[in-house]
Amino acid sequence: MAMSGMRGLSVFISDIRNCQNKEQERLRVDKELGNIRTRFKNEKALTPYEKKKYVWKMLYIYMLGYDVDFGHMEAVSLISAPKYPEKQVGYIVTSSLLNENHDFLRLAINTVRNDIIGRNETFQCLALTMVGNIGGREFAESLAPDVQKLLISSSCRPLVRKKAALCLLRLYRKNPDVVNVDGWADRMAQLLDERDLGVLTSSMSLLVALVSNNHEAYWSCLPKCIKILERLARSQDIPQEYTYYGIPSPWLQVKTMRALQYFPTIEDPNARRSLFEVLQRILMGTDVVKNVNKNNASHAVLFEALALVMHLDAEKEMMSQCVALLGKFIAVREPNIRYLGLENMTRMLMVTDVQDIIKRHQAQIITSLKDPDISIRRRALDLLYGMCDVSNAKDIVEELLQYLSTAEFAMREELSLKAAILAEKFAPDLSWYVDVILQLIDKAGDFVSDDIWFRVVQFVTNNEDLQPYAAAKAREYLDKPAIHETMVKVSAYILGEFGHLLARRPGCSPKELFSIIHEKLPTVSTSTISILLSTYAKILMHSQPPDPELQNQIWAIFKKYESSIEVEIQQRAVEYFELSRKGAALMDILAEMPKFPERQSALIKKAEDTEVDTAEQSAIKLRAQQQSQTSNALVVTEQSHANGTPSVGQLSLVKMPSMSSHVDGNSADPRLSPENGTLTVVDSQPSSADLLGDLLGPLAIEGPPSINVHPQPSSNPGSDGTVVEATAIVPVGEQANSVQPIGNIAERFHALCVKDSGVLYEDPYIQIGIKAEWRGHQGHLVLFLGNKNTSPLVSVQALILPPMHLKMELSLVPDTIPPRAQVQCPLEVINLHPSRDVAVLDFSYKFGNDMVDVKLRLPAVLNKFLQPISVSAEEFFPQWRSLPGPPLKLQEVVRGVRPLPLLEMANLFNSYHLLVCPGLDPNPNNLVASTTFFSESTRAMLCLIRIETDPADRTQLRMTIASGDPTLTFELKEFVKEQLVSIPTTTRIPIQQTPTSPVAQPTSAPAALTDPGAMLAALL
Repeated sequence: MAMSGMRGLSVFISDIRNCQNKEQERLRVDKELGNIRTRFKNEKALTPYEKKKYVWKMLYIYMLGYDVDFGHMEAVSLISAPKYPEKQVGYIVTSSLLNENHDFLRLAINTVRNDIIGRNETFQCLALTMVGNIGGREFAESLAPDVQKLLISSSCRPLVRKKAALCLLRLYRKNPDVVNVDGWADRMAQLLDERDLGVLTSSMSLLVALVSNNHEAYWSCLPKCIKILERLARSQDIPQEYTYYGIPSPWLQVKTMRALQYFPTIEDPNARRSLFEVLQRILMGTDVVKNVNKNNASHAVLFEALALVMHLDAEKEMMSQCVALLGKFIAVREPNIRYLGLENMTRMLMVTDVQDIIKRHQAQIITSLKDPDISIRRRALDLLYGMCDVSNAKDIVEELLQYLSTAEFAMREELSLKAAILAEKFAPDLSWYVDVILQLIDKAGDFVSDDIWFRVVQFVTNNEDLQPYAAAKAREYLDKPAIHETMVKVSAYILGEFGHLLARRPGCSPKELFSIIHEKLPTVSTSTISILLSTYAKILMHSQPPDPELQNQIWAIFKKYESSIEVEIQQRAVEYFELSRKGAALMDILAEMPKFPERQSALIKKAEDTEVDTAEQSAIKLRAQQQSQTSNALVVTEQSHANGTPSVGQLSLVKMPSMSSHVDGNSADPRLSPENGTLTVVDSQPSSADLLGDLLGPLAIEGPPSINVHPQPSSNPGSDGTVVEATAIVPVGEQANSVQPIGNIAERFHALCVKDSGVLYEDPYIQIGIKAEWRGHQGHLVLFLGNKNTSPLVSVQALILPPMHLKMELSLVPDTIPPRAQVQCPLEVINLHPSRDVAVLDFSYKFGNDMVDVKLRLPAVLNKFLQPISVSAEEFFPQWRSLPGPPLKLQEVVRGVRPLPLLEMANLFNSYHLLVCPGLDPNPNNLVASTTFFSESTRAMLCLIRIETDPADRTQLRMTIASGDPTLTFELKEFVKEQLVSIPTTTRIPIQQTPTSPVAQPTSAPAALTDPGAMLAALL
């Protein structure tokens, strides 16, 4: 690939490197592309040297990140050149610029085939390399037989056969039908007799893919694989170039053992004995040495051998030897080896009965929980979770609770979940389980999911002997001066239901219980207020005959919240006030909740759903998963209440449905689903020394706040929410159209989210463009419908499906678009309130016999109604302090962030109209931004943003959003998070939308779904 003689190419590369900025580089690239395009117009006048030079330049420009949308034919034509230099350039550039679906590749198939079946080995290697890189079903169907002939040919050199094996592997992955099992199994076995280790290694990669799909056809390869392992273990006939730090071809050893794991357990005693001898030699001959490269190779072989031992269900003596070896590894200083040791111990728990042997290393595993490396701590946690049983549950859970106080935020949620599951599965008695869960909530309330305290409520409700003890413990925790809001919820619920069982104990009279619970009311969120109101009603019910003073206090609270803006709180206050005036009838209406139906724990299902295994998807893991699916599958079913009322999504101590709540199918019980809007408290008084110090307090990870406009119920019978991902209904590729779009629709949409003009959709017949102008809460868009053909487009229809927060009016769209004509259709947009939902354009037309119907997202998104504003320190900090906490100020730790340098993140924010204000934050690793949001309901609303990054880990950050409107705060927080986690983001689209015909006025918002008066009348 010598390019020293191409002076023009060298000069171009030098010019690019000497550019001072991106704009200069862009101008130089555009100039060169224009020159190349001009020269290619007269291709016959080009010499092979010039064509080669210009194609190299195109490749270099492509590698710089610029689109190269011409010259593909010239690159493909070089493949047909008779000389090696031109042919090499053609193959390299074609495999780089074109993908498997490109039409120009069809032109090269015959040339590539001629090179493969030819006698020139250099040309064969070039062709095989390109086919292996590009792949594709068309290449697979046309070239696979010729590639197979090369692979089994005895006249070809090993170099060509190696490339043929890897090329066939790629084609097989694209189209498994290219390998005929009946005729290929015997030939595959013959390939394993190959003496050349390079060909053998490539063939083994192919065998792994083949047996992973159909091991029964390749039984004849099993003894050959064992012989290969014996040859490598004894270092027989191993060339020096395949010996890596004294280890005979470790790559071939690993691939061979992996192939063996796809076969069922070996029954032949001779083959089994030979294989175990090889594995024994590997286990005994591996030790930790100072040379890092040798360690890596030897341990790769060792850990694959351990996986094979587990797969073969070896004798207990060998399994004990494996565990002892892993026990040595988890005690060494090298962190990589400790990690692999812990990971493989966890794998052994999945498929073998060695739990008692692994328990001997429990102390060392617990020590690994304190390792500086978080990945090692995670593996230690997984191993402790897997090895726990009745005999050691108390010790392990106590260690986890102790570790919880010092664990970093990234692990606390997983740690809390696993501790709760272990306490539930292996509790020696239920009182210990209650103690553990309450300690868990007390130590890590922010990271304890609602499912955990829902579950303890179920246990207490279903076990009468446990109820007095649980009520007493809840009373103890309420005595603490500062407790987490989750503890307030669970304590209030338990005392409301079972507090009367403590009536004879000191400090537990109804009046005293009410007093200590009521102290927490001013500091809790709306979801907790709902629970406290229910608790007050229960306390009043249990104090019969009623204490007049207590009754008046509780009635005053009910009257206060009758005018609450929160529908749920208002409804409860009205109903409880009326019910509490019924006297003795209150006992029947507010009786204890019935026992919950017995069901599998949702906590265990949640742990399985969120579990992340960083290990490769090996055969042993697949087998363990299959076993668990057949023997331990969890089934969570929706059930009704014991009294026949439907399941609801709001925790309620009264036996009545709450129509304003949302059913959460993942909760432990439908009655115990979290209410939308659950908040946690952020300290509202930062010290004067740190103007942004309130951000360092507890995290406020917020659900969507209640909104005044209630969504319509979905008419889709399979839906369980009000929104879906946009890609579920919009991409044209998933609609049954015979006409396919040009370009990526999603990429066009995301580009228009940050630009005001561009192409929204294009196919062979039509191009739809958009030009937009945004002013405050109003937008003026123009849709450009361009007919690209010489025939008219007929039956043209355009409907706007607006979300509930947008008022949209589209002008009349003509039924016919004349040939080569463009039609402009104005679209007016008014933003009513904050939301991330997007509008959809339902567009259809007919061309000849083709009827095309597409649904396209319109870029009337949240950031279009933002206007960047520069804020000084004198303006910023008073506004920041005036918004003390949820729901006006929300915090969240965001993980899985695309690792961006701070400058790129600032540019990203600015592109979405979030103006970064330098100098406001004293920490150089943080960003502070401000913007103004415009809507018809809020008018101009200032929004403040702070991003705290960790230089050591750019994949996570802490984000704080503040504004004067709770809905705006939540929607902006989710919008910013989507841009950081997935760039570009997928935007939500409402499932049920009211189509807006041209010139039709948008429908008004639907009425609220909940009518407290009707609910009360039905109840009474």
